[in-house]
Amino acid sequence: MRERRCSTDMSDAEWAVVRPLLPVPGRLRGRGGQPEACCHRAMLDAIRYLVDNGTKCRAMPADFPPWDRAHAFFRRWRNHDLVREFHDRLRRLVRKQVGRDPEPGAGVIDSQSVKADAVVGSDSRGFDGGRLISGFRRLQFPQGA
Repeated sequence: MRERRCSTDMSDAEWAVVRPLLPVPGRLRGRGGQPEACCHRAMLDAIRYLVDNGTKCRAMPADFPPWDRAHAFFRRWRNHDLVREFHDRLRRLVRKQVGRDPEPGAGVIDSQSVKADAVVGSDSRGFDGGRLISGFRRLQFPQGA
């Protein structure tokens, strides 16, 4: 059991679900490398804190791992496409739990025409012939899709 310090920290139940979905470090797959300096749970809690609060890495509370390690951890995961892999694994698990096919079969995208101000350059705006609006289109992704 681990004490939650922030509202963004994972509960033990959340960690029990997330832990088996994490990518296996290279050193455990025979690719070499040094052991991680910080626990993955602490790193994920730090990243969740940053995303939830919209703060800078350097402004992270002292309860979390050092900001430069958390930033390097996220950057390494992003650069090696591990964030997408983790997200896909979590999505498959959630879809299985609600009785759906693990892989989505279709997606829904909607758009909205937005009027552009006169200060918006003509190179970044277009014309919506259906609505006779000079501006740009903003894609919207429906909730739950």
